[in-house]
Amino acid sequence: MIFIIDDDKDMANCIKRAAKCEARVFTNGVEAMFAVSNGELPDLIFLDILLDGPDGFTFLNELVSYSDTVKIPVVIVSSFEFSEKDLAKYGVVGVLNKDTMLPQEIKVYAEKYT
Repeated sequence: MIFIIDDDKDMANCIKRAAKCEARVFTNGVEAMFAVSNGELPDLIFLDILLDGPDGFTFLNELVSYSDTVKIPVVIVSSFEFSEKDLAKYGVVGVLNKDTMLPQEIKVYAEKYT
């Protein structure tokens, strides 16, 4: 199962359709961390950085602070440019630009990690 964390519900649903696997959609990181704290550990997370409330980096910092969640792969989905190398310490395995990403790119990550 994958988690999709994006406050843009249309974008989240597009990612869900493109991934073609079981997914839970969250509009903020707090909801997603609550699910994780209740024992739901996804195989992969697609994460927007600009979220309502705490941003994606706050979520990433929380994720890497626990031994059972630090190894969950994360794909950043954002309109901002980020380097995978700079984000590797957060478990980021890929960065997709919202403006140019293709459904096939989402599917490749979903197939690789689920």
